[in-house]
Amino acid sequence: MPVYMISRMTIHDRAQYDKYEERFMEVFEKFDGTMLSVDEEPQVLGGEWTATRSVLMEFPSKPQLFAWMTSPEYQEISKYREAGSTGEAIIVKGFEGEL
Repeated sequence: MPVYMISRMTIHDRAQYDKYEERFMEVFEKFDGTMLSVDEEPQVLGGEWTATRSVLMEFPSKPQLFAWMTSPEYQEISKYREAGSTGEAIIVKGFEGEL
């Protein structure tokens, strides 16, 4: 079953975050991830949204998402994300046709 990771972050050090972003896709693509959206200007429909970037990605399964997230390659670049931003992330399951 596909799973989706939804992240929102506030970038406070663009130089550090750019180091993360430079190598992100080469690592991400090794784990069959699909980038669905990266947006620094989302349209807020309700509530408060203070994050400066929103990301939506898809993986074929939860094990593949966790393989990417815990891989040595991702851990190596994630230090730049942590130095350059703060944020939140959640994982949601794909819809299977019943509520």
